[in-house]
Amino acid sequence: MTHRTYGYARVSRKQQNESRQVQNLITHGVDERFIMVDKESGKDLDRPQYELLRNALRNGDILVIPSIDRLGRNYNQIIQEWGYLTKELVIDIQVLDMPLLDTTVNKDLLGSFISDLVLQILSYVAEQERTFIKKRQTEGIALAKQNSKRLGRPKIPQPKNFEEVHITWKNGSISSKHAQELLGLRNL
Repeated sequence: MTHRTYGYARVSRKQQNESRQVQNLITHGVDERFIMVDKESGKDLDRPQYELLRNALRNGDILVIPSIDRLGRNYNQIIQEWGYLTKELVIDIQVLDMPLLDTTVNKDLLGSFISDLVLQILSYVAEQERTFIKKRQTEGIALAKQNSKRLGRPKIPQPKNFEEVHITWKNGSISSKHAQELLGLRNL
C-alpha cells in the first residue's frame, strides 16, 4: 500500500492569502495535488477542506502543516485532534515551524513523550494568544466607542430620490434592478 503525504494550510478570512503557507508545503516536498486549503476560522473543525482531508488520510500517511495553530486555536481541540490523527488514524504529522513535533522521527518512548509535551505547551500558547487577541479587540472596540468613533463600514448617503423610487418600486411599477439603476446603486 502506498502512503501519501498531505499538506494542510488555513487562513482565517477569505481576504487573507494562503500562498505563503502553500509554497512552504511544496518546498517541503508536498505534492500540490495533495494540499488542502481552508479559508475558515480555526475555532472548530467544521472546515470543508479539513473534513475532506480527514476522510482521505489512511494509516501510514503523513500530514504536513505549517504550524500547530493551523489545526485549531483551542487547546483541548488541538490535543484531541492530534490524538485522533496519530493514534486512531495512525498517521504521522510534521509541523514545519516546530521540528520537535515531527512524529516521523524519534518513534521511541522518549521521542513520543517529548512530542506530546511540546504539543501540549504549544497548544496552550496558541489558546492563550487567541484569548489575548480577543481581549485586545474588545478593549479596542470599547475605547473607540468611548471616543465616539464609528465602527464598521462607512454609511452610504441615501440618494435624494430614494423615497420617490422606493414608493414606485413598492407599488410594483418598476423592478428592483431598475430601482437600483435609478438610485445609482448598481456598481457599489
